[in-house]
Amino acid sequence: MSTSHWTAADLPAFDSRTVVVTGANSGVGFGTATLLARAGAHVVLAVRDIDRGNEAARRIGGSNEVRRLDLADQESIREFAEAWAGEISILVNNAGVAMVPQGRTKDGFETQFGTNHLGHFALTNRLLPYITDRVVNLASGAHRAGTIDFDDLDFAKSGYGAVKAYGRSKLANLLFTLELERRLRRAGSAVRSTAAHPGYAATELGTANRNKFLVGIVHLAGRYLAQTPEKAALTTLFAATQDLPGASYVGPDGRGEMHGYPTLVGRSAQASDVAAAQRLWEVSEELTGVRFGLS
Repeated sequence: MSTSHWTAADLPAFDSRTVVVTGANSGVGFGTATLLARAGAHVVLAVRDIDRGNEAARRIGGSNEVRRLDLADQESIREFAEAWAGEISILVNNAGVAMVPQGRTKDGFETQFGTNHLGHFALTNRLLPYITDRVVNLASGAHRAGTIDFDDLDFAKSGYGAVKAYGRSKLANLLFTLELERRLRRAGSAVRSTAAHPGYAATELGTANRNKFLVGIVHLAGRYLAQTPEKAALTTLFAATQDLPGASYVGPDGRGEMHGYPTLVGRSAQASDVAAAQRLWEVSEELTGVRFGLS
C-alpha cells in the first residue's frame, strides 16, 4: 500500500475531539500526544507518574489533561474508567514495559503480559462504551518471536526469559486487535480496531533496571540510528486516522521496518490465528473479570 510519504501534515483536524494516549509522558506516546495536540485534539495523558505526566503536558501544550493510570494494577484501571465521562474519539494503547526482569503485577500476572496485554485489554473494554472511532494497539516486530502457551502463561513450567516474555505480550496485542475487531463487527459497532508498531525509536522502553553501560550504548546508538519520537509516532497516527480495514497493522516502510513512513505491514501466522485470538480473549476475561464492553 503506497502512502506517498504520509506525515503529520496529513493529519485531519481534530476539532477538540478527545484522544486518550496511555504512556504519553515519554517516547512514542509523547510524540503521539504532541502531534495530536497540534492537530487540535484534546489529549488525555494516561500515565502512572502524575509529576512526569504534568511535565510532559506542559511541553506538549495545546488542550490536554493528565490522569493517573497504572496498567499493572487492575484496580487503577477500574478507577480510571469509572471516573470517565464523555466521548473518546480514539484510544491509543501505547504504554508498555519491555525486557524487564521476572516479576508480577499487583494482581499476580507475569509483568510484561499483565501490563502490555491484560492491562490494555481491561482498559479498552471498560472504556469501550465511550469510544466512537478507533482503538489502536501498539505492537512490535518482536511479536514474530512470541508464542502463547495457554497452559503456562507465566512461564512457571518453561522458565522465564525477558525477550520471550516481551514477544509473547506483543503477539497478544495483535491477537487482541484481531478478536476485538471481530467482536465490534458482530456488535454492529462503528468503532474499528487497528494496530501499529513504530520501528526503531529513541525511547526509554527496555532500559529500566538495566546495566548502566548497556543503557549508555543504547542511548548512543539511538542518537544516530533511531527515529525521533514524533517520526516514530506516525505509524500510530496513520492507524488511528486513516480509512483502513479493521485489524490492519501499520509499520514503517523502510528496510526491516525499522524506519520510514507508515504503510500496511505483515504479521506472523500466529498473529493471524483466529482460534488463538478467541481463546486469548476468553482467558483474558477469566483473568481480569472484565467482559466485552458492548452488549
